[in-house]
Amino acid sequence: MPSEARLKLLAREKELTRLSDELARERAALPWEEVTADYVFDTEHGPRTLAELFDGRSQLIVYHFMFGPDWDQGCASCTSIAHHMELPRVYLENHDVTWTAVSRAPLEKLLAYRERMGWTFPWASSHGSDFNFDFGVSSTAERPLREYNFRPIEDPYEELPGMSAFALRDGKVFHTYSAYERGLDAVWGIYHWLDRAPLGRNEAEGYWFKRPDEFAAAVS
Repeated sequence: MPSEARLKLLAREKELTRLSDELARERAALPWEEVTADYVFDTEHGPRTLAELFDGRSQLIVYHFMFGPDWDQGCASCTSIAHHMELPRVYLENHDVTWTAVSRAPLEKLLAYRERMGWTFPWASSHGSDFNFDFGVSSTAERPLREYNFRPIEDPYEELPGMSAFALRDGKVFHTYSAYERGLDAVWGIYHWLDRAPLGRNEAEGYWFKRPDEFAAAVS
């Protein structure tokens, strides 16, 4: 029989599940904002507009992958999130949702890193575009970011994580939702497993993320 402590926790878990369902309905009910800027991205299939990134579907999820123009490799945390999407994205694609990563690094860097990680998902470069700046995930001396995660900030990091959702209706693109920082935990599968492990996230010693091939190198 489950302990009294487990039954109390179960009641709280059910409460959280119901709240999560309620938040999902509220999230879906947010007003849509038309995107009128003419963004053009570099992709492995040539230049593409934001509407073309939908790839024939009516919904688009963009993961703002931290990979600056001068970086040699992508962010380790973003790599973990992207690693979660390589296999399950087929389910999104068959549910009328395209998932793509977008970064400011040049396309050749993105594709080389994608090959290194063994991924196949679409990855577009917004290098030379206002896209990352307009959606609040990039900052430079020339274009400093003054707000991140819906609040003012000072001296932001050059690249910041986030995700944005879009809808395509009658040839028009609409921005429907964005999330940043801890708002990404819900799509970061490893955390949900760690939250159920005996020691939880166990991050007392600080940042522990590595890229998959770096874990292998540490073991050997």
